[in-house]
Amino acid sequence: MALINFEIKAKCQNPDKIRKILKSKNAIYKGKDRQIDTYFNVRSGRLKLREGNIENYLIYYEREDKKGPKKSNVVLFKTDTASSLKELLAKALGVLVVVDKKREIYFIENVKFHIDKVKGLGSFIEIEAMDNKGTDAKEELLKQCKFYLNLFKISKKDLISVSYSDLLLDKK
Repeated sequence: MALINFEIKAKCQNPDKIRKILKSKNAIYKGKDRQIDTYFNVRSGRLKLREGNIENYLIYYEREDKKGPKKSNVVLFKTDTASSLKELLAKALGVLVVVDKKREIYFIENVKFHIDKVKGLGSFIEIEAMDNKGTDAKEELLKQCKFYLNLFKISKKDLISVSYSDLLLDKK
C-alpha cells in the first residue's frame, strides 16, 4: 500500500502534557507497542522492517530531511512475525542500524500520534498526517501538521530533521 504523509518529529520534554491534550481531543488510543525497526542498506530512501506487538511492516520511504513538517512517500507491506524476511534482507542488503523503542499510538481521524521512548536517544513526539484515501490533499495534510505543532506548543529547537536511525548512527 502506497501513501503520502506529512510528518513532524520532535524531542518531547513532557509526554504527560501531550497525553492530556490528546485525551482532551478524544484521540483514539491504540495501545503501547514495543517496536524493533531494523534498517537495511539501500541506495536511496530508507528501508526498515518493523517488528512490534501492534504494527508489523516492511516499510520503504523517501523523505526530505528538514525540521518541521516534511513530506514522505511511503510503501507499506504487512509482514508476519514468523517469516524469514528479516534474515533474508539482512543477508541480501546488510543491516545499517537497529532502533528499539516503546511507542504509544493515538489517532484523531487521519492523523496518527506517537509518543516514543527510544533506547539510547530519549523521548519524542511524532505527528503523521496521512493521506490514506489517495486524495493527494497535500495542503490539508500540511495544515493538520501545523495545527498540532501549535496545539502541542512544540518549539523550533525541539524539532528533529532526521530519522531515529540517523540519530543513532550519528552517536556511533
